[in-house]
Amino acid sequence: MNIALVAHDKKKDNIVKFSVKYKSILKNHNLFATGTTGTRIHDVTGLEITRYLSGPLGGDQQIGSLIAYEKLDLVIFLRDPLTSQPHEPDVQALLRLCDVHKLPVATNITTAEILLLSMNKNPDWKAIKAEY
Repeated sequence: MNIALVAHDKKKDNIVKFSVKYKSILKNHNLFATGTTGTRIHDVTGLEITRYLSGPLGGDQQIGSLIAYEKLDLVIFLRDPLTSQPHEPDVQALLRLCDVHKLPVATNITTAEILLLSMNKNPDWKAIKAEY
């Protein structure tokens, strides 16, 4: 699977903890992230991650391009719904792209865990997408 990892500033600690907890699963997949998030995850876990620009510099748009070209299987975008800052990635644009391309997306840690565990357990999950 190709998995994108993105997080608003106040959720970066959460995505790092998530990556530590699920390192044994994540290490078997291709990981992509915006710059700061990817660097923080890599520094703590040692996971190989293709890192794009930081969100404010266009990294979210680079992730969006991967979605548009259907190069991703899962997007985990831990967003801060209460205090996100203007410089942070535009979650609405990525959510719209995920919906258009029928791509699973998690915006909170619980959904991220459920999607990662179920998709990892069922490698034929893409057949479900094709039915609807």
